[in-house]
Amino acid sequence: MNREIYQEPLVSRYTSKEMQKLFSEKTKFTTWRKCWIALAEAQYELGLTDIVSAEMIEEMKANAENIDYDLAAEKEKEIRHDVMAHVFEFGTKCPKAAGIIHLGATSQFVVCNTDLLVQKQAFELIRSALLQVIKNLAFFCDRYKDLPTLGYTHYQPAQPTTVGKRNTLYLQDLLTDLEYVDFFMSNIRARGAKGTVGTQATFIELFKGDHAKVRQLDELVAKKLGFAGTIPVTGQTYSRKLDMKLSETLSGIGATAHKFAVDLRLLSNLKTQEEPFAKNQTGSSAMAYKRNPMRSERMTGLARKLMGLPQNFAGTYSNQWFERTLDDSAIRRMDIPQAFLLTDAILKLFVNITSDMVVFPKQTEKHLRSELPFMSTEKILMEAVERGESRQEMHEVVKEHSMAAGKVVKEEGKENDLLMRLAGDDRIPFSIKELQEIIGDYQQFTGRAAEQTHEFLVEVVNPILQANIDSIGDFDSSLSV
Repeated sequence: MNREIYQEPLVSRYTSKEMQKLFSEKTKFTTWRKCWIALAEAQYELGLTDIVSAEMIEEMKANAENIDYDLAAEKEKEIRHDVMAHVFEFGTKCPKAAGIIHLGATSQFVVCNTDLLVQKQAFELIRSALLQVIKNLAFFCDRYKDLPTLGYTHYQPAQPTTVGKRNTLYLQDLLTDLEYVDFFMSNIRARGAKGTVGTQATFIELFKGDHAKVRQLDELVAKKLGFAGTIPVTGQTYSRKLDMKLSETLSGIGATAHKFAVDLRLLSNLKTQEEPFAKNQTGSSAMAYKRNPMRSERMTGLARKLMGLPQNFAGTYSNQWFERTLDDSAIRRMDIPQAFLLTDAILKLFVNITSDMVVFPKQTEKHLRSELPFMSTEKILMEAVERGESRQEMHEVVKEHSMAAGKVVKEEGKENDLLMRLAGDDRIPFSIKELQEIIGDYQQFTGRAAEQTHEFLVEVVNPILQANIDSIGDFDSSLSV
């Protein structure tokens, strides 16, 4: 590492080697050569044997990864065109084929098709990691499906839920993200061989006006590159609308991760649930006792960056005048790799955190019990009505004592004494013992949380995991820092 120049933190600190390699110069330029080879093969197979020979194609294949990067860079500096610099460099390795490399194509033949190929592979990595997070959370939800915890609305105590049920909310959002990833992947097609402005004019010339052959060329190139088909119509580039949808799909994963991470940070403050904490980890340079949720905080920051990218892609798409303008080039060089690298980094953290989250049942119960008298008031009202009392009158009495008990808790720091207050009021037809019996086991206040969790896992999540068992893989979630 050259420590005298800026290093991209996404590469130096946060992302997997697999994703880094996909967006490397080696991957890009060797894939350009695959595109040129596919084009030459298709042209030869469709009858241009008087121009393209089998010997030329073999020469190109033999030098597919034999790249002189310095020579290409020197040529690009001279002619200010990266694609033509690599056409020139490839030609020096393939003297017999030099004249037919890039035949009939525009620069975007290699650029767009390569972008789409890399995106396809990058989404496979994203999908695998996403499935691993889903698997981890599914295990966690099942383990804690019965553990009652305080539910919150507006970050104020509401009704109890269970730890497992709460985490099914993140699971459901992750399944939505998976669905959108699958939809996007199912719609990735090759740009194919469309020519300078998408009209295939040069290929019509090459094939002497044979439209059928030109259509075959488009499909055959796509097939050779591993695509299911081609985008039906393009300008010079494939529509940057597709990039918009790419960024929206990835930023959706970022949004899910952001919500999860923020919630975990809040739970960490309550000391009820935490991310893993390494044995030798330091929480604070000044406060040795601290267990800062640094992984969740990092995930929040990375997700914030990812969620901000779609506006760039929308701006690029909407500013592509007619068949194409070049203002898309520089920003796409940064934004597309960043979108995938950010998602990779986020999922790396997501897998890491969900692999070994810590729950503190006693602290969870403490929070729940402190609010339980308030939460039981509806049940107390219903029991009072069964004894012939007016619900409206009882509601006013309960509200009066609830406000007073809440004030004592907040202003004086004392325990919640609502039940004692109600028992001491002659208008309430219950003794303290009877009130305690009405509350009973706090598990009763969680409704169908445990059952919902079990049903969701069995009926929805597990079938998806089973259907994708070969795609989950062994995702490396270890962190470098």
